[in-house]
This record gives sequence, C-alpha cells and structure tokens, in this order.
Amino acid sequence: MADAPLSGIRIADFTWVWAGPYCTLQLAHLGADVIRIETATRPCVTRMLPPWPGGKPAGLDSSGYYNQYNQGKRSLSLNFSKPGALDLARRLVAKSDVVVNNFAHGVMDRLGLGYEELKKIRSDIIMISLSGYGDTGPYSDFVAYGPAQVPLCGLSALTGYVGGPPMHAGYSYADPNAGVHGAFAILTALYHRELTGQGQYMDMSQWECAMAVLPEGILEYTMNGREPERIGNRDPMMAPHGIFRCKDRTEKVLGFTVDQFVAVAASDNAAWQRMAAAIGRPELAGDSRFATLNARKANETELEAIVEAWSMTQTAPQAAQILQDAGVAAFVVADNKFLSEEDEHLKARNYFVNLPHPVVGVRQHCGIPWKMSETPLAVRSSAPLLGQHTDEVLAQVLGLSEAEIKTLREAGALQ
Repeated sequence: MADAPLSGIRIADFTWVWAGPYCTLQLAHLGADVIRIETATRPCVTRMLPPWPGGKPAGLDSSGYYNQYNQGKRSLSLNFSKPGALDLARRLVAKSDVVVNNFAHGVMDRLGLGYEELKKIRSDIIMISLSGYGDTGPYSDFVAYGPAQVPLCGLSALTGYVGGPPMHAGYSYADPNAGVHGAFAILTALYHRELTGQGQYMDMSQWECAMAVLPEGILEYTMNGREPERIGNRDPMMAPHGIFRCKDRTEKVLGFTVDQFVAVAASDNAAWQRMAAAIGRPELAGDSRFATLNARKANETELEAIVEAWSMTQTAPQAAQILQDAGVAAFVVADNKFLSEEDEHLKARNYFVNLPHPVVGVRQHCGIPWKMSETPLAVRSSAPLLGQHTDEVLAQVLGLSEAEIKTLREAGALQ
C-alpha cells in the first residue's frame, strides 16, 4: 500500500505471544513493512494454540490464533544459537525504523540487541519494550502473562457478583490493551523523529497500561477511602442495567441448545420511561418503586424480574430492536455465530476479511476496525508461514546473495 500512512516504515518485530504481535498488527494495518523474527527451534506459543481448522492441530502454520494477529506481516526465521543469525538481526535493525519486543526486562540486552547497542547501528532508531512491569522497580524481572495482570491491575477486584469473590474478566485483557498502547507510543515517537531527527527508547509496562484504563477502583479508594462493591452486571448510575434472558436460538449448534440474552442500559429516567412503554408496561414509568434512579436501585431485583419476564418472550435480536427503536441502549449479547454470519452491520462495513492462506485455505478473520477517507487501508495478506519470507528479506532488504543465504541455511542460522 504505497499511499498508506506508514508506507516506507519498516518494523523489526521481535515480539511473541499476544501483546507484542497485537501492537505490530496495528502498524501492519497502517501500511508498515513488519518483519517478524521467529525461529522453528522455539516457535511462538501462539502457533501451537487453537482454534485449528477441523478442530485438530495441523502444524505450526495452522493456528487461527496466530493467523489472526499476524496478518500483513513477513516472517524471517533466525536461530540465534547459530553463527551469523545475530549479525543478520543487527543488519535488519540498520534497515529498520522501529524495533519492537515484549520479552521480559533484560532479554534483548542479553541477546546483544539492547537499545544502547542498536543505536550504535542506527542513531535514530526507535525501540519499544512492552515488558510486563517495565525496566525498573522491584517487579521488573518478574515473569509476566496477561491473565496474571488482570487481577494485578485491579480489574478482578471490580468484577464479580454481589457478596462473591473477585473474578477473572474472561480473557487476557492486559495483552491487547498493551498492544494498542504500544502502537500509539510508536506513532508518537515516529512523529517526534520526523520533527527532531531523534530516535528514542520507550520503556512500557503492560501492567501500568491496564491500570490506566481502570480508574474506578483506584479513584474510589483515593477519594473516599473505600473499595467499590462488586455488583455483577449492574451499574451504580443506571437501572435497569445488565443482561436479560431471551428465547433460546431456534436452531441447535453442534446438537446443543444455545442460550440468548439481550444487554440493556437505561441511562436515565427518560430512557426508563421509554423502555417501560416499549415493553408494554407504560404504567411502570410512574410507579413509585421505579420512577427515580434511587427507587429503581432500591427495587432492582424486582425490576430485573419484570424486564426478564418481557425479554423471555422475544428473541435477542427482536428485543434489541424494540428497545433501540425506543431510544434505549440495547443489543444482542453476541455469540460468535452471530458475529461471523448474522450481523448485518458488520457485513455492511466489510469488517471481516477472507484471504487465502497456503496451509489452511480461505478463512474468515477480523479486519481493520477503522476507515480512513484519504488513505484507504486493507489487510494486505494472510499471516505468514514460519520463515516464509526469509530468503526474500535477506536478498531484498539486506542484499545477500543466493550463495550467502545457502551458506547460512546450511549452518542452521535460518532455522
């Protein structure tokens, strides 16, 4: 994409698992040449994770997980335990604008690829480390994974039912959140370099990124000296607020009946009045039990039972449409079948991409969630096979001859 915003920018991608690859995915979406450095001797764990086509593992190139988060990138295979591989990595840095890694603190330094070394190779290089806890502080050497950071950042303390224990958020929230923060930081560093000619090093903490978007608990404590109560799907300032059971799916999926729900958020008294009319109970708007937010909160269990008695008579799409027509925020609690096949909005926006992959064929993947009027974007390619672009990068980017590449391959440096 010659006219893409990051056209001409090259990223040396030393990332793995989720946070780092999700960061560089955003840059690939924006047109950067992202070259992911991998090795068959220690492949990224995401190459071994489901889902797989047909539900069974079929090699390192078949993971839907990996193939989602590495679209539009190139793969260069280097085995750093062999002579010549580290030199190739350093030569790639010399031809790159940005170096990205999400290893634990100190790993890149031990490889000989720390910032102090890399800026000797290219003085204006930009480098970011998306480590779990940053380069300084007592936790800097701790092993980090997103699922552990969910409770550590305070999200689990906010998540759970009334009177119940803290709960996990359901997925590794800290990983993609860190990836988006990292991509934003890289864009600002590129802008700074354009203005000043200076590269720089960015020390980013995945933990701190997660805390930055979860202020409720911290502010409740720092301002009022108390911990917020876990309230399940309810909200302190809205009622009714939550998910409500609807009719089951009419068709079974893999032989099983699938529950369906609608999510509702009545934002104020006026929204509740419109909602009461929409569910055929206009008298509830003036009912003293529900007329004000304080009253609805005091009688919330009874209120929720009334809402669910209505929603159980509707399919989830029907319930959502009725409430949306009344100006109430509501939508289907979407399952993956709904998102992949049924939602007309996603179809109209051409969100999903279906690109051919050499191993798994044409598979649906999530695409780019933003559209630009002057620099149209598109997912350029499916995720690469492990080492798919090794010869291409070595020849076209680093200028190696066929004989040199052959020698390196025979020495095991390109595994």
